[in-house]
Amino acid sequence: MSLDTGTIRRIASLARIRLEEAEVVQAQAEINGILGWIEQLRAVDTDGVEPMAGGSPVAQVSARLRPDVVTDGGQADAVLANAPDRQGEYFGVPKVVE
Repeated sequence: MSLDTGTIRRIASLARIRLEEAEVVQAQAEINGILGWIEQLRAVDTDGVEPMAGGSPVAQVSARLRPDVVTDGGQADAVLANAPDRQGEYFGVPKVVE
């Protein structure tokens, strides 16, 4: 499959990308190269190959998730250590509205 310059201009328009004429020719060459690689991949015989998840053919591994619990973090002193103005466990900010 090969795309002509009109199709490249249409794709650029849909993507809201402004291309100069030289850029249209360059984009055409790049996209046609990508499509060539895709056609090469389509030619590979994958019959009998089981799909893989996560790139690991060894075992189906699920991620260990921590409980989704809201906390205060317990690090107020570390977070506020470099604050220019501190009021208790909060950042001090100047009043902007009178």
